[in-house]
Amino acid sequence: MTKEINRRDFLKATAVTGAVLLTGDIFRNRAFAQGTVKIPEAEKIVITVITDNYADALRPDYKVAKRYRATSNRGLHGEHGLAYHVETTVDSRAHSFLFDFASDAQGMKNNIELLKLDLKNIEAIALSHDHFDHQAALVELLKAKREEIPRGIPFYVGEQFFIGTYARMPDGNIRSIFALKREDVEGLGLVKITEVKTPTPIVQGAYLAGRVEQVTDYEKIPPMFVKKRGDEYVQEDFIGEQAIVFNAKGKGLVVLSGCAHRGIVNTVKQAQRITGIEKVHLVIGGFHLTGAKPELIQKTIADIKAMRPDYIVPTHCTGYEAVGAFAREMPDQFILNTVGTSYMITA
Repeated sequence: MTKEINRRDFLKATAVTGAVLLTGDIFRNRAFAQGTVKIPEAEKIVITVITDNYADALRPDYKVAKRYRATSNRGLHGEHGLAYHVETTVDSRAHSFLFDFASDAQGMKNNIELLKLDLKNIEAIALSHDHFDHQAALVELLKAKREEIPRGIPFYVGEQFFIGTYARMPDGNIRSIFALKREDVEGLGLVKITEVKTPTPIVQGAYLAGRVEQVTDYEKIPPMFVKKRGDEYVQEDFIGEQAIVFNAKGKGLVVLSGCAHRGIVNTVKQAQRITGIEKVHLVIGGFHLTGAKPELIQKTIADIKAMRPDYIVPTHCTGYEAVGAFAREMPDQFILNTVGTSYMITA
């Protein structure tokens, strides 16, 4: 039986499980060899967190994190959702795009206005994957901002994005997780949908990672996540989930994830593999470790520590326990994320 899942049930179900299922080598033909993708060096990268789970109006600036300062009695909206505005500067020319769109359109609009984000200059929009907490606000936001967002703007999604997304609940029922409908997006007449399988430039200085190869033996996709194949529901593999990869001039890789269902370690390794760049400057995003067992969290942290990033910023679905563990074990690299924070990387 298929039912529409409500947010409370979804959050309860995801809290019981951890990170990502090893489904075998999806890169059997390995079209992208080590160092194939040459991402132009960015003199400046600014990642602004429009929406995330945690808001703190009093937290001070810290290292590369510049916090939002309220100028009115309106506050920033926080929710179980994620959305970013990203800017790159390459050869002294600025570029920008939106990545993920959270679930509450009113909250998104409120935060965009308070953060004074200019949507007239964005060159692309993209979604990491088709779960409600990353895309439910998209259509309403596009409608509300249709006079600002450039018409015909490219909209990037991963392969199999529009096939629907489902969860097997504890009672055995299969329920939809509010999938985004292609016709609802195309019907707006605003964007041009592009589905990607391989590393793909989104704007100058930023690449979609393409398929994330699974090389760890512990980052497993929870069995609750399923997809429809014909008349059957089979294990979801999140084959199309996208992350964003940057090459910060003189500093190394910046990796921006949505939920990293295929594993945050795998995601960073994908960035290293396709670019041939080992140095990691910043890893930021959801690590999907909510409800994960302590040993899974520790294995993840051990592998991230071995990569020696300059900064680590776990957000959204990383979970309280994992965020705390990163803070304890990587105190010099850890930055606590808050809604409205801008991460500023300059050469």
